[in-house]
Amino acid sequence: MGIPYVRQLDFAYGRCDQVSPLIRRVICNNPGPFTFLGTGTYIVGRDEVAVIDPGPDDAAHLEAILAAIPGERVSAIVITHHHSDHSPLAGPLKARTGAPIYGCAVAHAQGDDAEVKMEAGHDLDFAPDVSLCQGGKVEGPGWTLEAIPTPGHTSNHLCFALPEENACFTGDHIMGWSTTVITPPDGDMTDYLASLARIRERGFSTLWPTHGPPVTEPGPFIDAYIEHRQERIDQVLAALKAGPATIGDLVPRLYADVDARLHPAAARSMLAAMIHLVRERRLVTDGAPGPLSIYRLV
Repeated sequence: MGIPYVRQLDFAYGRCDQVSPLIRRVICNNPGPFTFLGTGTYIVGRDEVAVIDPGPDDAAHLEAILAAIPGERVSAIVITHHHSDHSPLAGPLKARTGAPIYGCAVAHAQGDDAEVKMEAGHDLDFAPDVSLCQGGKVEGPGWTLEAIPTPGHTSNHLCFALPEENACFTGDHIMGWSTTVITPPDGDMTDYLASLARIRERGFSTLWPTHGPPVTEPGPFIDAYIEHRQERIDQVLAALKAGPATIGDLVPRLYADVDARLHPAAARSMLAAMIHLVRERRLVTDGAPGPLSIYRLV
């Protein structure tokens, strides 16, 4: 079963679209191989609103967000995680609105000197005013956002349920247009698989990723997401039946169908899978699992 990707979206940069009774969306002009069409900033509620993932530090996008809410009050700025296409505009938006920032600070930030730099990079200065690392709620008139800890893509990733619409804002945890990159050491495949199951069991009607269109059949989509991860793990195990290998040996073979620009990120996701398999005692390597390690079947 392949992943039933959804990639078609009617939008214009800077335009505010009412996408559901409680949700508006403004998309930033920062498209790329990791951001797809750009960062989709969500505005929840009316009159007193929450802004989810304001995006990169982009002056035009800040003005577009503010233009979408004339006469309304921002009572909360809500962040799914600390990547630079999600959180840096929180500070300028707070300065303009006075709204507190909600999210989860990363305990051990992976800097941009990592072996593979994500295109968007990391917002190393991200520091929420209110911590939701253990869950919690942000509320306004007619709306509630429930923080669901979903580590995996990053250690501090949060999804936010909107019970009034049985919907969930999924950040980069689940995206309709692509799979999610898991980049150790901050990203963790074991955590990610558990977080997928956590969202799956909630039975949401709609998922709203920060990048791309909504997922309107979450159950089958998440099942396909999980199956895809298992297929990748099975491919690694099958390839290692031919003998020990490094990640560098395996990525060009197992990701031949993926844009070559994404191969470095794929290598990081494969490292996350290797760490997961070593934990499960299905693979062994000399020393701690790393990008240059030689992996062998148990």
